[in-house]
Amino acid sequence: MLKPLELAVALRYLRSRNKNRFISFISLISVTGIGVAVAVLIIVLSVMNGFEHEVRTRILQIVSHAAITGIDGRLEEWRLVQDIVMADPATVSVARFVGGQGMLIGDAEIKGVELRGIDPDAELRTSGIGELMEQGDLRSLESGAYRIVIGRELAELLGAGIGDRLILMISQGTATPAGMVPRMRRFEVGGIFSAGMYEYDRGLAYINVDDAARLFRLGDAVSGVRISVADPLRAPSVVRTIAESLGRDVFITDWTRQHANFFRSIQLTKSIVFVILLLVVAVAAFNIVSTLVMVVREKRSEIAILRTLGASPAGVLGIFMTQGALIGLVGTAFGVLFGVGIATNLDWIVAGVERLIGFRFLAPDIYFISDFPSQVRLGDVVQVAGIAVLLAFLSTVYPAWRGAVTEPAEALRHD
Repeated sequence: MLKPLELAVALRYLRSRNKNRFISFISLISVTGIGVAVAVLIIVLSVMNGFEHEVRTRILQIVSHAAITGIDGRLEEWRLVQDIVMADPATVSVARFVGGQGMLIGDAEIKGVELRGIDPDAELRTSGIGELMEQGDLRSLESGAYRIVIGRELAELLGAGIGDRLILMISQGTATPAGMVPRMRRFEVGGIFSAGMYEYDRGLAYINVDDAARLFRLGDAVSGVRISVADPLRAPSVVRTIAESLGRDVFITDWTRQHANFFRSIQLTKSIVFVILLLVVAVAAFNIVSTLVMVVREKRSEIAILRTLGASPAGVLGIFMTQGALIGLVGTAFGVLFGVGIATNLDWIVAGVERLIGFRFLAPDIYFISDFPSQVRLGDVVQVAGIAVLLAFLSTVYPAWRGAVTEPAEALRHD
């Protein structure tokens, strides 16, 4: 345990009695450097956490937690598969679907889309698409009504609104005396959704599952079933267990596989950024070395007097290590408070800056999302603060040792 004397002397040495107070200024720079480095690291990690969480949330509102499809794109016994899936205690709901690709032709433009035939009631239980509807109702997709629900960006591109008609064309053709003709059908816009993700808002369209089956000529078959589970993180293991109990060849997938490269790249980028910014924290912490070296040089005569009065080398060592540790603790505390404060209010800060400069940081046509999310995690804050304090403490060892081995006679020779 450090004696109150070591702590009192360390606090005193943080200030300089010289008129220019140069040592105090250097100490302030060290505190500020550590604080800014810690704050930047916390803010960047919070932004990456928020980005990952926001994208995952929005993806799970559109895609299913897991899906089981037929090997050849057809699932004939989908009713039996649904019963087996619902028998699993981890399953919340299940919905059949027909998937395919098509071209939507509007008055203003032609656009390729991912086409998804759904049962509206089952889909509302399985995904969060109902919460994303801006106009119309997903339940308007009645069998035989040939209505379609599209994203907001796609509606703006095609120049279509509720009640307007679009022509849907698929790659499968119909044989005619003139040759193969692409299969087409006119659909009425029954709803418009906004997922907040450009990829879905401009490239996804919903129709009724029976209408899709007739369009793709699947008969009573479907492409597969979509599954919602209680814990999305357990979706891979749950769907694998269900597939093993089916006793037939099927293709399984889950949301982590569908976007595996994306989430893997986020984790890799987060690790790289953490290491790079940690080097900034290390550089700021090592400023303590120069600060304490200068303090030791300035206080050589005082160290000698302390040694003459009976202070041990360990006591002198404790004084300077305490001084460096205080610089690290104050800087880290400042950085944590500043970083957490900025990270928790980053959304409106960025919005204000965007309005001020008239520039959008996250263009919706380039990035997955258009907002600037942030999520502060206690584990990241504790990890960053702990490493910063540790680096600051390690930076005190050499200059503190130099002060401890100071010989009183040598230091007082010219005083």
